Amino acid sequence: MFIYTLPLFFAEIAWASPVELLVIVVALLLVLFLSAPVLAEKGQQLSLNKYLFSAWVGGVSLRWVLWPFFIVLNISLYVADTLAKMGLLTVSSWDDVHLMLLLPIIWWTTAVWHCSANTTQSIFAAGSRLLTLAVFFEYGLKLLIRIDYPRLFFGCEELLLDYGSCF
Repeated sequence: MFIYTLPLFFAEIAWASPVELLVIVVALLLVLFLSAPVLAEKGQQLSLNKYLFSAWVGGVSLRWVLWPFFIVLNISLYVADTLAKMGLLTVSSWDDVHLMLLLPIIWWTTAVWHCSANTTQSIFAAGSRLLTLAVFFEYGLKLLIRIDYPRLFFGCEELLLDYGSCF
């Protein structure tokens, strides 16, 4: 996450500096920490049966909802972005990959927010919620790059069939 987009955001787009973004992230983490849910009691049994539904309603431990999808999502985004930068993936295919990942991201965000009470410390709940918001910020940056700055990101000189997407 942010491997290709954040350097472009700071160097080429320059809407904010790294210090300004760091202040926003710390303030957002503080707000999320102060508004963290009441933590679940330690005696509560959390089940992995019917995982998708249990995670959706908040019945799974936070670590079992946050990390598996976060790792798969970051690998998918990294591969799609690397292939697009090398010119091996067309702009339309890059759009398709991000569109296919959007609904699972919405499920994951809902599951993380519901399961954030199922952790040992409030900072973990706030941090996990911040990670879900960071994914949407990443998607916003990618949409900005796709619409306004495609020639900075995509290897437009190598995309013969999809060259019209670079304008």
